[in-house]
Amino acid sequence: MPFPPAHPGLLAAIAARGYVEPTPVQAAVLEARAAGRDLLVSAQTGSGKTVAFGLAIAPTLLGEAPAFAAPDGRPRALVIAPTRELALQVQRELTWLYAPTGARVVACVGGMDMRREAWALERGAAIVVGTPGRLRDHVERRQLDLGAVAAVVLDEADEMLDLGFREELEALLAATPEVRRTVLFSATLPRSILALARRYQRDAVRVATTDDDGAHGDIAYQAMAIAPRERELAVVNLLRASDAGALIFCATRDGVTHLANNLLERGFAVVPLSGELSQAERSRALQALRDGRARACVATDVAARGLDLPDLGLVIHADLPQSGQVLVHRSGRTGRAGRKGTAVVLVPAPARRLAERLFASAGVRATWLPPPSAEDIRAADQARLVAEIGAIAGDATDDERAAAAALASSHSADLLALALVRAHRARLPAPEELTVVDGPAARAPRPRPTRGAPPAEGGDGGPLVWFRIDVGRARKADPKWLIPVLCTRGGITKAEIGAIRVLPHETRFQIVAAAADRFELAAARPPKDHPDRTVRSARISRAAEPRPRA
Repeated sequence: MPFPPAHPGLLAAIAARGYVEPTPVQAAVLEARAAGRDLLVSAQTGSGKTVAFGLAIAPTLLGEAPAFAAPDGRPRALVIAPTRELALQVQRELTWLYAPTGARVVACVGGMDMRREAWALERGAAIVVGTPGRLRDHVERRQLDLGAVAAVVLDEADEMLDLGFREELEALLAATPEVRRTVLFSATLPRSILALARRYQRDAVRVATTDDDGAHGDIAYQAMAIAPRERELAVVNLLRASDAGALIFCATRDGVTHLANNLLERGFAVVPLSGELSQAERSRALQALRDGRARACVATDVAARGLDLPDLGLVIHADLPQSGQVLVHRSGRTGRAGRKGTAVVLVPAPARRLAERLFASAGVRATWLPPPSAEDIRAADQARLVAEIGAIAGDATDDERAAAAALASSHSADLLALALVRAHRARLPAPEELTVVDGPAARAPRPRPTRGAPPAEGGDGGPLVWFRIDVGRARKADPKWLIPVLCTRGGITKAEIGAIRVLPHETRFQIVAAAADRFELAAARPPKDHPDRTVRSARISRAAEPRPRA
């Protein structure tokens, strides 16, 4: 459908950009019932909301005038965003959208030169966009006068409250005229947001464009069960299997640094993004992603808020999100502006139930899949190589054809193909062999045998296999701490462990037969960070298995 009636200058800018029809949120804010009213909008990131609120507030700022006329240079609109990246992105969007109206759009964000911002404000700005802390600093220094503001936009208001900006928001809103238009955008509408709306809005129109289940409709959610120590290996295979740009989330700054360095060492073009980086470093990292020099970014939740990266088709949750809301916000970095995206959640096998609770709280339906195997990746590499060869054949130069003919005359086709495959693989990071953990035993708990019972037969895990480790009562062995160690280091779940018997100098335990080989292989690998902490386990022969106690 065509764009609804809006300011002619803005419609001209939209047409010049090649936009044919509005997104749902853009159409909703231009409905007749929303004209001139305060708006409380729930919309996902990437839904075109910047253009939406730009269109919505234009009549308030311009009326029937074709261009801005602000003789005193004070801003007519204030847009507040939670992060500097989002604020700068909003400034870029509003700059082209309002270009036909002669509007100057100035950004005020932390990490930038405050004197340069003050100079830009002194020259006059029709619209000011910024982060709460920096905007408040300018107001308190009397470098920003909000007395002429006719419209205020709170973008991603839920994020600003989560980041603790309530006091700054209240100070900024208090500095604007009491009679103004207030537009509030939020991906979610918790009670804190509704309370903020009741306090600062008047008879606001509710606009809801999110899906009923809360999940972004253009994002496919996938969950992949992995052995606890194989998170990094799974990330490697996911990056190798995908051609799309990727954003990888870690829970901590140290986690970002560690994973990014390891991926760089393996040959991936990645950049880290965390709160400890300077603004200049963050800007360089984002520019590398935008111009294609890097194809993946490893980030913390805070650093990735408000990012808008082109061609980002994949989000990888290397560490589980803390809540369903964080899951949705992280995943919303892909599937933007009508494009499809994929969000992959890596789930250590013992945390499967936790992950399922996260999906339920977020209203997300995730498909459980195994991570890409080395065989899958090699097959995809071969298919891509075939496609590349087909593309080369059409535009080869005479010199290249002559060189190819010389090679064909001196070597067999099989040898040339082998050399091509080897050269193709040499420029790519090697895929990893992963432990298969997503089996029936990982999905459903198995009835635990009673203490002292003989090895059970049947059930979804099959028979049980006895193992032993050289830790017993003399070293304070206890199932309470042994079980987590066995799960973490052996890549198994608690449900795959049977009886445990702690003896004076060793402990014997049962593992479901279907998981026994996997456990033995995983436990034998020393961890990279602590190579001396191998779980020294061994199978017990049938003859030496513990007998049932009388």
